[in-house]
Amino acid sequence: MKYQPAETPTFYFIGVTTTKSSIMRVFPAWAEHLGLGEVAIKGIDLKWHDEPENYREAVAFLKQDPHSLGALVTTHKIDLLRACRDLFDELDPYAQLTGEISCISKRDGKLRGHAKDPITAGFSLEAFLPEGHWEKTGAEALVLGAGGSSIAVTSYILDARHGANRPSRIIVTNRSEPRLAEIKEIHHQLNQPVPVEYHAAPTPEDNDALVNKLKPGSLVINATGLGKDAPGSPITSGAVFPQDGLAWEFNYRGDLIFLDQARAQEKSRSLHVEDGWVYFIHGWTRVIAEVFDVEIPTSGPEFDRIAQIAADVR
Repeated sequence: MKYQPAETPTFYFIGVTTTKSSIMRVFPAWAEHLGLGEVAIKGIDLKWHDEPENYREAVAFLKQDPHSLGALVTTHKIDLLRACRDLFDELDPYAQLTGEISCISKRDGKLRGHAKDPITAGFSLEAFLPEGHWEKTGAEALVLGAGGSSIAVTSYILDARHGANRPSRIIVTNRSEPRLAEIKEIHHQLNQPVPVEYHAAPTPEDNDALVNKLKPGSLVINATGLGKDAPGSPITSGAVFPQDGLAWEFNYRGDLIFLDQARAQEKSRSLHVEDGWVYFIHGWTRVIAEVFDVEIPTSGPEFDRIAQIAADVR
């Protein structure tokens, strides 16, 4: 890919199908509201699990180009850092723990990598999870997929500061074994008493079997990317969501089959169904705050105003 030096201050979105994202319409409106000045947004599309040299080319360009301010990274969070770790001058503690980055920024001539997702996943989960839910119900959490988003949300859920308000069990599935080994090692470093199981689930039917055994009130998360970055769903229509449970689709755009499957059982199973829109808001605003070194609230009237601006131009 040919990278042309930015002629004006530019913020990048590193993903797979960036032109389809609402951020291309939302960011200019946010930039005006936040007083960021004349700043452009530009997408960098890379293949899912792209070649290391392609990640290095993108990061080296951002590092060297004076008008390139930073980037939000999605889909490629683990692969990009694995390929480019030596190009970063600083990594925040979450990036070091999780082995991924979702944010690239510059400060004092240094290229910095940040893993914001454990923070943004937490804000997004708390927005719909009833207070004290885990402690009151003894419910479980099933996370479908073991990539960066799964690492982020499980790191947040396992955090010791939640005390007794954590799931009675966490289950993580993935189609292949290597990512399960990686997330297991990260959880081992957290050294928390919550039981965590890791299941290779090469077919949707394998995930169905785990969904069908969950306790009432349990949370099921689609963290696979299926439905946005690739077609399909990690489960079939044979999966029965837990009674009084919660279903969270991390994506907000695409052919969201998992979301449709959950909504089909919303009434019969008294299910709370959540898409990825609030996650989108928190994910982008935390990265924008870091890259542009501005304060953006995570709740309250000003956050509601930012969310409304996004909804209006979505």
